[in-house]
Amino acid sequence: MRARYSANALMSEDPQFFGGYLHRSWAPETRPALAVLSRPGARWTRLAILGTSGGGPFETHGTVEFVASYEDLSAGHARGRGRHHELSRFRRESGQWLYIDGDVT
Repeated sequence: MRARYSANALMSEDPQFFGGYLHRSWAPETRPALAVLSRPGARWTRLAILGTSGGGPFETHGTVEFVASYEDLSAGHARGRGRHHELSRFRRESGQWLYIDGDVT
């Protein structure tokens, strides 16, 4: 989860590299196109993990509840601050955790 947050936070530095990471770490059946994931967007400023379940060394599924704070940079100007609160679902395949989807509240 922290790696995915970091990729989003650093997207403007290297959209192809960080968009590629998001694409590879997203379950194929739910992931958007690489071009969508490689677009810089909001400026992410903080991540707070609120809770986890599953995801242990011998488990194949897990969830992470988090709140990520951001600044909206639409049209290149700061347009406000916001929070993204989500309960994300992950699964492990071949030793790698993949984001499946999440419930945004």
